[in-house]
Amino acid sequence: MSKEKTEGEVAAVEGLLLSQDVFLSYGVHIGTKIKNEDMEPFIYKVRSDGLYILDIRKIDERIRIAAKFLSRFDPPKIVATAVRLYAKEPVAKFCEVTGATPVIGRFPPGLFLNPLYPRKLEPDVVLVSDPRADSQAVKEATEIGVPVVALCSTDNDFTNIDLVIPTNNKGRKALAAIYWLLARQVLRERNELPSDGELPIPIEEFEVKLVEKTQQE
Repeated sequence: MSKEKTEGEVAAVEGLLLSQDVFLSYGVHIGTKIKNEDMEPFIYKVRSDGLYILDIRKIDERIRIAAKFLSRFDPPKIVATAVRLYAKEPVAKFCEVTGATPVIGRFPPGLFLNPLYPRKLEPDVVLVSDPRADSQAVKEATEIGVPVVALCSTDNDFTNIDLVIPTNNKGRKALAAIYWLLARQVLRERNELPSDGELPIPIEEFEVKLVEKTQQE
């Protein structure tokens, strides 16, 4: 595709999980000014201001793949982590809706590894919001041999990541939209929602509220 096409044309295809306008309005396709080689297959173009833009069709495709994969696991054995502020509410809501186990805020070293840790978890799969911010969770999941599903922006690499969901993993609205979509699709894959069923919770409830905004961790 030509790099001269508008952003609106990135999603100009039928059958997306959300309409192209909604996808674009939440900024799920907006990357960073850094491109990691691993992410190159998911990048659509670079904007004139230097921001790399992700291909919405590939975001959509990977949400479907990840949801199908996650739906195979016992819900409490899915551990979803969120160190960054803007990921905390989306992860909490995702876990509330799907029955997954949240680890919000700092990831305690040894949570998966230390048999003496009083709240030790034994996940079958780990979902992380940013492989860099959630590096301790990735490290421990790798050590115990469980797969890692990760939301990755253009600056992330795939070290110890088994399944990538390309997306803006730093934006407040983008994270809300991605986790809402992933939750809805997981429930559809489990047949807990019809194939065209909707969540009773709107995307906005997955967002960190602006009044809660503080310095990013």
